[in-house]
Parts: sequence; C-alpha cells; structure tokens
Amino acid sequence: MSRAQLDKQPTDVASMFDGVARRYDLMNDIAALGQVGMWRDRMVDALDLHEGDAVLDLAGGTGTSATAIAETGARVVAADFSLGMMREGRRRGAPVPFVGADAQRLPFADDTFDAAVISFGLRNVQDPRRGLAEMTRVVRPGGRVVVCEFSRPTWSAFRVLYERYLLRAIPVAASAVTDEASPYEYLAESILDWPDQEELSEWFHDVGLEQVEHRNLSGGIVALHRGRVADASVLES
Repeated sequence: MSRAQLDKQPTDVASMFDGVARRYDLMNDIAALGQVGMWRDRMVDALDLHEGDAVLDLAGGTGTSATAIAETGARVVAADFSLGMMREGRRRGAPVPFVGADAQRLPFADDTFDAAVISFGLRNVQDPRRGLAEMTRVVRPGGRVVVCEFSRPTWSAFRVLYERYLLRAIPVAASAVTDEASPYEYLAESILDWPDQEELSEWFHDVGLEQVEHRNLSGGIVALHRGRVADASVLES
C-alpha cells in the first residue's frame, strides 16, 4: 500500500486513505487508547450548535464525526477527497450526505454554513492555511470554525514518551490490525511535523477569525481550536 510523504501531494494522501478506509476508525480507537469518543464529544460541544444549523464536516472520512454532529439536530455535510473513506461511510449507513471536495478549493458558495469543523484532517491538507481560509470563507459572519487536531503535549517529559510512542508503537500496532504500517508511519510523522497550539492559533488570526481560543485535551495530545467569522459590516462601520 502507498504512503504519503510530508509534502502531502493530494493524490498520494487520498490514495493512502482509500487503502486504509475499512479499518481506519478501528485503528484510530486503538492508537488513541479509547479517547476518540471523548475528543469527538468535546469537538461537538465547541461547535455550539442550534437546531437546524448547517455544518460542514471537512475531511469527514467515514462520517463518524458528522453522525455525532447530526445527533444535535444540525444539518451536516461530510466532505472528503478520499472516495474510499466516503464509500466506507455509505456502506456503514452513516446518516449524512457525502460530498467529494478538495479542502483547498471547496465547492461551496460564500457564507453557506453556520459552522465548519475539521477533525484530525487539517494537517493532511497540502496547504493547510489555505484550507483554513476556505473553511472561513464558506461560514457566515458570526459562525464558528473549529479545528480538532493532534498537537504538542504540554508536559515536556511526557512529550518525549509520546513521540516515541508515535514513531514506534503505532506502526507496530497498525501492522497487527491492518497489515499495513507505512500509512501510519506517515501519520505519526505528520503529527510531529505539525505546528504547536500557539502557531495554529496565529493561523486563525491570519485568516481573519476572531475570538480565537484553544483548549488542550489529554494533556495537549489533542488541541481544540475555535474562532468566529468576522462580520464585515461591523468592521466597515
């Protein structure tokens, strides 16, 4: 099976996820030591949704996050560029629509959604800042943009152990569960190459988001970032 490199060519990344789609969610649960559900619950809380809100779940994969969002009464679209992941979601009966989409060129008009979220996917976008800007573009003024992503543990001693776990234990576990270690070698490397909490917060400011904040989960293994789309009419006044 192919693996992507850290230059994140879109066709390579999509092909890699196509190949691991069937057992991707299972492997995530194992690698995260059962914390994925808690992270997903905190992500849904951060969206601050109301009944009928329109939500874009970008890099929606098999629809696990979109399904959790839909349970709040929101109207969710799961968008991804991996056909294999979306097919797997449909096979499982995920109760949300799937749309093929490149995060860097979203096929939606400005101000389409009340909120947009990407969970553990922004670091797989070739130009993640452009992806964040696109998420901001398609959300209405005052709407929420949320990124749930692996980040940097806040305790330095734990950080060393965590990095060893990523590089050594996860590929070994992947070999046992999926018979393929190479995609998870890429995923581990992409986590270590990813900006820390402060830098990602700066990206939020750079694309014009306001009220930017982040919350560390599991000691900073994951960080939940949120910002609000500025109201242009208020800025002009």
